[in-house]
Amino acid sequence: MQDRAQETRDRILAAARDEFSAHGVVTEVNLMMDRETGRPRGFGFVTMNTPEEAQAAIAALSGKSIDGRDLTVNVARPREEQPRYNSYNRRS
Repeated sequence: MQDRAQETRDRILAAARDEFSAHGVVTEVNLMMDRETGRPRGFGFVTMNTPEEAQAAIAALSGKSIDGRDLTVNVARPREEQPRYNSYNRRS
Protein backbone atom coordinates (compact mmCIF):
# COMPACT_ATOMS: atom_id res chain seq x y z
CA MET A 1 0.00 0.00 0.00
CA GLN A 2 2.80 2.41 0.86
CA ASP A 3 4.42 1.84 -2.56
CA ARG A 4 1.23 2.94 -4.33
CA ALA A 5 1.05 6.12 -2.23
CA GLN A 6 4.72 6.83 -3.01
CA GLU A 7 4.11 6.25 -6.74
CA THR A 8 1.14 8.65 -6.66
CA ARG A 9 3.20 11.25 -4.79
CA ASP A 10 6.11 10.95 -7.21
CA ARG A 11 3.80 11.17 -10.25
CA ILE A 12 2.09 14.29 -8.92
CA LEU A 13 5.40 15.96 -8.03
CA ALA A 14 6.82 15.20 -11.49
CA ALA A 15 3.69 16.54 -13.21
CA ALA A 16 3.78 19.73 -11.13
CA ARG A 17 7.48 20.27 -11.82
CA ASP A 18 6.92 19.73 -15.57
CA GLU A 19 3.96 22.10 -15.80
CA PHE A 20 5.53 24.87 -13.74
CA SER A 21 8.98 24.62 -15.31
CA ALA A 22 7.46 25.63 -18.65
CA HIS A 23 7.13 29.12 -17.07
CA GLY A 24 10.48 29.43 -15.31
CA VAL A 25 12.94 27.76 -12.99
CA VAL A 26 11.30 25.61 -10.30
CA THR A 27 13.42 25.62 -7.15
CA GLU A 28 11.19 23.47 -4.94
CA VAL A 29 7.99 21.41 -5.05
CA ASN A 30 6.23 20.20 -1.89
CA LEU A 31 3.10 18.09 -1.83
CA MET A 32 1.19 18.03 1.44
CA MET A 33 0.46 14.47 2.56
CA ASP A 34 -1.99 13.14 5.14
CA ARG A 35 -0.03 11.79 8.11
CA GLU A 36 -2.43 8.95 8.80
CA THR A 37 -3.17 7.67 5.30
CA GLY A 38 -0.03 8.76 3.45
CA ARG A 39 -2.22 10.06 0.62
CA PRO A 40 -1.98 13.55 -0.90
CA ARG A 41 -4.13 16.16 0.85
CA GLY A 42 -4.95 17.91 -2.42
CA PHE A 43 -2.60 20.86 -2.28
CA GLY A 44 1.06 21.69 -2.43
CA PHE A 45 3.59 24.46 -2.85
CA VAL A 46 5.82 25.28 -5.81
CA THR A 47 8.67 27.77 -5.40
CA MET A 48 9.80 29.57 -8.52
CA ASN A 49 13.16 31.29 -9.03
CA THR A 50 11.75 34.83 -9.43
CA PRO A 51 8.48 36.63 -8.70
CA GLU A 52 8.05 37.25 -12.44
CA GLU A 53 8.27 33.52 -13.17
CA ALA A 54 5.81 32.84 -10.38
CA GLN A 55 3.33 35.34 -11.84
CA ALA A 56 3.73 33.79 -15.31
CA ALA A 57 2.98 30.34 -13.87
CA ILE A 58 -0.03 31.66 -11.96
CA ALA A 59 -1.45 33.32 -15.09
CA ALA A 60 -0.88 30.26 -17.27
CA LEU A 61 -1.85 27.44 -14.91
CA SER A 62 -4.70 28.69 -12.73
CA GLY A 63 -7.81 26.81 -13.85
CA LYS A 64 -5.85 24.31 -15.97
CA SER A 65 -6.66 20.62 -15.56
CA ILE A 66 -3.90 18.15 -14.67
CA ASP A 67 -4.73 14.48 -14.07
CA GLY A 68 -8.43 15.36 -14.14
CA ARG A 69 -8.12 18.00 -11.40
CA ASP A 70 -8.53 21.73 -11.96
CA LEU A 71 -5.67 23.72 -10.49
CA THR A 72 -6.03 26.78 -8.32
CA VAL A 73 -2.70 28.57 -8.47
CA ASN A 74 -1.98 31.61 -6.34
CA VAL A 75 0.67 33.16 -4.11
CA ALA A 76 0.91 31.39 -0.75
CA ARG A 77 -0.36 33.37 2.22
CA PRO A 78 0.83 33.03 5.80
CA ARG A 79 -1.17 30.53 7.81
CA GLU A 80 -3.92 32.19 9.83
CA GLU A 81 -3.67 31.90 13.59
CA GLN A 82 -6.44 29.69 14.96
CA PRO A 83 -7.59 29.35 18.55
CA ARG A 84 -5.98 26.44 20.38
CA TYR A 85 -8.06 24.02 22.38
CA ASN A 86 -7.02 21.90 25.32
CA SER A 87 -8.20 18.35 25.97
CA TYR A 88 -11.43 19.66 27.47
CA ASN A 89 -12.32 21.63 24.31
CA ARG A 90 -11.71 24.96 26.00
CA ARG A 91 -9.64 27.71 24.52
CA SER A 92 -6.26 28.04 26.13
